[in-house]
Amino acid sequence: MRILTSLLIVCFLASCGAKKTSSSDKERKISVAAANKARTGSVITPAKIEERRATTYKNHSKADEIINTALSFSGTRYKFGGTTKKGMDCSGLLYISFGEHDVQLPRTSIHMAEEGHRVTVKNVEKGDLLFFKTTRGSKRINHVGMVVGTDNDEITFIHASTSRGVTVSSLKDGFWNQAFVKATRIL
Repeated sequence: MRILTSLLIVCFLASCGAKKTSSSDKERKISVAAANKARTGSVITPAKIEERRATTYKNHSKADEIINTALSFSGTRYKFGGTTKKGMDCSGLLYISFGEHDVQLPRTSIHMAEEGHRVTVKNVEKGDLLFFKTTRGSKRINHVGMVVGTDNDEITFIHASTSRGVTVSSLKDGFWNQAFVKATRIL
């Protein structure tokens, strides 16, 4: 019984929660300019998913392949601990997307944050992971997303939010900007 209780507590603490923003939140500014536009490519929006799926590129990078896998889950509802089209959480989305391309990641966002090497926001590239603390006052990372584009000084990332499911968001958004902790490179 103790083990089950401990496991539930650990799962709860590692969950991918999100919070509503309020007008009293202080907005933190983060520069999101890409280091090299030719290297990072353009923003991939949900509207382009079908177009990208239908086109086969011979020179796709591993990051592009992983991004396309993650984008195939767009619209999937949020489910704590989920890893299927029936429902998934943020770390489940990336665990499956990277795993389908033979890149093994830990299952939880807090453990994913220990992998790879840290990169500055101005140097992020497609496929890099972004980590967040979405609970006010929290000392632990509890949310993760993957960069899908860096264009026009805007970083977009795919993740699974509790309110919108698997979706693409911008790091310029006040909530995500404020909750941002660090970026890491796995590939």
